[in-house]
Amino acid sequence: MSNTMSFRSTSFRSSLLRPLAIAALAFGLAAPALAAEGTPHPHREEWSFAGPFGKFDRAQLQRGFQVFKEVCASCHSAHLFAFRNLAQPGGPQFSEAQAKAVAEGYQIQDGPNDAGDMFDRPGRLSDRWPSPFPNEQAARASNGGAYPPDFSTLAKARTYEVGFPGFLIDIFTQYQEQGPDYIHALLVGYKEPPEGFTLPEGAHYNEYFPGHAIKMPQPISDGQVTYTDGTPETLDQYSRDVTAFMMWVAEPHLEARKRIGFQVMIFLIIFAGLLYFTKKKVWKSVGH
Repeated sequence: MSNTMSFRSTSFRSSLLRPLAIAALAFGLAAPALAAEGTPHPHREEWSFAGPFGKFDRAQLQRGFQVFKEVCASCHSAHLFAFRNLAQPGGPQFSEAQAKAVAEGYQIQDGPNDAGDMFDRPGRLSDRWPSPFPNEQAARASNGGAYPPDFSTLAKARTYEVGFPGFLIDIFTQYQEQGPDYIHALLVGYKEPPEGFTLPEGAHYNEYFPGHAIKMPQPISDGQVTYTDGTPETLDQYSRDVTAFMMWVAEPHLEARKRIGFQVMIFLIIFAGLLYFTKKKVWKSVGH
């Protein structure tokens, strides 16, 4: 009877494990094939904000904001980003006067007034970043039918397939910068299409964009934005700076989250130690 039950238990476990093993093997074999047929994986960059103790580079965030303001903001919105955020701790940390000056440089539609009319006024610190287009239809009409994505959470929303076993390694190493890697790669990935590749009308070839045909023309090039701190004015540097800024816009409290998480881990370790020694003290006189 016991031998029969043991056999049935072994058979049941085998029936459960066999489909999982087949699925894992199929996924592991398919991942390299998909990578070979699709787009190449973006190169993993060195980011100051990566890792459990990573922090934003203030100078880089300020340069990234300059690139966003002078180049990207002509097409892309950032609905969750307010002018006051420029002066908040953990971000670019402009002074309040500098953030106010940036806000006042924009005309914000407000109203209605007493006559029931909408009107324009200088921006305030409490205002959100103004959209370059009044609506989605106007944005598509100005960009060949493509709708420029909002920058508010783009760095956290974009990613790429790592495949097996890469995604397992990322879980253990806590690597979470696939979004910034992809954005940086996209900005530097504009090339001439290879021989035999047919681009749709109005599209541009990008090595890292899925399908390689992207409606957005190359937005920035060497020497387009003037830095005042001596940083190289290259496409690669522009891409790194604006990507870091986009990451901060997507997660403005990243540094506080990591700091609190580290404090919680220390507390839990100390608390576990106290519980252990309390248990030893309480049960010391009890016979076993």
